[in-house]
Amino acid sequence: MGLPELHTRQSTRYNRLAVASLALAALAAVGTVVAGMAILAVFAVGAGHVSLNQIRLRHERGRALALTALVIGYGLASLVLASTVYFATVFSVQQQ
Repeated sequence: MGLPELHTRQSTRYNRLAVASLALAALAAVGTVVAGMAILAVFAVGAGHVSLNQIRLRHERGRALALTALVIGYGLASLVLASTVYFATVFSVQQQ
């Protein structure tokens, strides 16, 4: 088995950061509904981007996990931003 063939094979282990980013995204989704803990989405997005880079460089598994965490994280961030703008607009109109 030559060196180029070794680099083309995918590792059998999952990237740990991809798993952690998905766990953070799930916790952020549940926490946003229950306790307003949407800030965890920021960490899920950061960990998702770093894990995608690690997966690419190390040829590990877990790309789908990292992408799912990014979708959930960015979705929550968009939802929080939209609701913040909405409530800021509603409360500013009521104050006048």
